[in-house]
Amino acid sequence: MPICPFTKVFKLRSHKLLHILVDADACPVKPEIYRVAERYQLPVTLVANTWMRTPEKPWLSLVLVDGELDAADDWIAEKCEKNDIVITADIPLASRCLKQGAYVISPKGKPFSEDNIGQAVATRDLLSELRSAGEITSGPPPFQKKDRSNFLQQLDNTIQLIRRKNPSK
Repeated sequence: MPICPFTKVFKLRSHKLLHILVDADACPVKPEIYRVAERYQLPVTLVANTWMRTPEKPWLSLVLVDGELDAADDWIAEKCEKNDIVITADIPLASRCLKQGAYVISPKGKPFSEDNIGQAVATRDLLSELRSAGEITSGPPPFQKKDRSNFLQQLDNTIQLIRRKNPSK
């Protein structure tokens, strides 16, 4: 049986390897993450509250956390390291991961950074307050084809940026 080139990469998970962590329960871009990870030979960890079918790849792992509120977020924030990439639409989780030195991208391709996370948190809190007061009843716009394209471009750009800054990655 041939040895998959990712087996060694995944088992060697150390500070020298770029790793993708995914807040996976409602992530609409998992197939895109798999394609990019396979092309760049990067390990991916999906973190979810419920089991989901995943491709059988040695570089892909699924971590199931208990059903407590924010259990997946807590696991990701605890495990992410500097120069990892975290995929999430959860703004408080994005903020926590940025503090660890990770790069964070939303499934719609929006990169979160130290420059824009404060405004994102404030906007989220304001909208939450308006919803609880009955002022706003609709959620975010639906996921579109251009969002998928934006995500792929941003993920590729982020991987290239990390590799330029850290040639050992």
